[in-house]
Amino acid sequence: MSALLPLLGPEPDLDAPLAWRDGRPVARRRYLEDAAALAATLPEAGAALPLGADRYRFAVALGAAVQRGHTCLLPPNHTPDSVQRLRGLYPTAYALADATSDAIDLPTWRHVDDVMAHGDARTQPSMPLVDAGHIAACVLTSGSTGTPVPHAKPWGLLVSSARSEASRLAHAMERRDLRGVALVATVPPQHMYGFESTVLIALVEGAAFDAGRPFYPADVARALARVPRPRMLVTTPFHLKAILASGVDLPAADLVLCATAPLAPQVAARAEAAFAAPLLEIYGCTEAGQVATRRTVRGPDWRVFEGLSLEGDGAETTVLGGHVPQPTRLADVLETLDAERFRLLGRSNDLINIAGKRSSLAHLDFHLNAVEGVRDGAFWMPPDEGGDDVVRLVAFVVAPGLAADAIRAALRTRVDAAFVPRRIVHVPELPRDPTGKLPAARLAQFADGLRYAGGDDATRGAGHAA
Repeated sequence: MSALLPLLGPEPDLDAPLAWRDGRPVARRRYLEDAAALAATLPEAGAALPLGADRYRFAVALGAAVQRGHTCLLPPNHTPDSVQRLRGLYPTAYALADATSDAIDLPTWRHVDDVMAHGDARTQPSMPLVDAGHIAACVLTSGSTGTPVPHAKPWGLLVSSARSEASRLAHAMERRDLRGVALVATVPPQHMYGFESTVLIALVEGAAFDAGRPFYPADVARALARVPRPRMLVTTPFHLKAILASGVDLPAADLVLCATAPLAPQVAARAEAAFAAPLLEIYGCTEAGQVATRRTVRGPDWRVFEGLSLEGDGAETTVLGGHVPQPTRLADVLETLDAERFRLLGRSNDLINIAGKRSSLAHLDFHLNAVEGVRDGAFWMPPDEGGDDVVRLVAFVVAPGLAADAIRAALRTRVDAAFVPRRIVHVPELPRDPTGKLPAARLAQFADGLRYAGGDDATRGAGHAA
């Protein structure tokens, strides 16, 4: 029989905040009461799909679901097509919504009350115990075919993962633990990164998250300023570059955490100066969860979490140990330095071959986004339609005032000449998802929508080639 683990830990002070809303604390005892009240309204069996951007209500949904023995579903999006597929995989799926949630084609339960409307009576709620083997969350990826691929996450392994991350983050802040650390995040709680690095480390390790998800740089600055120190910003390279480029006055932080794509060292250095705080990148994947971190300004080497170890090299690397009980293949090309350290070389599923030379599109994107003046950018390899024309790389860039020739010149100092694009398309923005990722299918659809037809300085649709 699996062990029973508390919903909150370690040895929680129930008067301490679990969340912040508009600068006001929401106590952990309030959280336990809200989760218990919602759990009492849920169906006897089912799988919950938490909706909405409110991070606190997501945490309440998670707590309520696990108390009922339900699983929280975390799909890549909530499009009608995704919801239809979700119903096929989980016939008992239901949505947990609030007043801000969009309607979707699932049976829908509502949060029972406005979480801030209650009084603050010093009640003593009971602590729910969760079976370590219970599948608390199921993360679904779209896969190359668009069909969701479920990855079950038992509560015990989620707790182990959160503890490993919390230990690494606390060490970076020169603290014993994360108790009392306030978290502000630009990533949604429904994404695995946001789920692990905001909701879980608050529940399990004593941090407290801001309930919102600020998007614009000024909103991020205000959100940070209204929570107490020590405080941490949880963000992505896409959001971080926008924040730094905005010129907004930024309050000091105690740590910046970044993930979803490798961050250029010079951007990391600018961020550390702007926030007067160290910046850590976190590496992980849906299959294994979070795996490693690096202090970007100190070099390219990543170090795995305590208890994990690597085997193999190149495109055949597996991770094992700690919260990864079975050898799990990583989807990236790694240079394994030893069992605990590696360098990230690119994605194994986006390798391209030009003139007999191989590279990863993710690796090329990293160097493109490191060019001074490029606010955002992505390489795209058009499909080979079997004609006589040679298929050539295209680069889409958000780089106002920066000429294509200057971008090419900068790339020549960073990548092999075979991968310097002849065609660079300036666009107002790239179609990234809320986590800052740019799925290949979305980029291909975007490129097709531009009806790009080649030729320097020719205006085409929403962008122009140069």
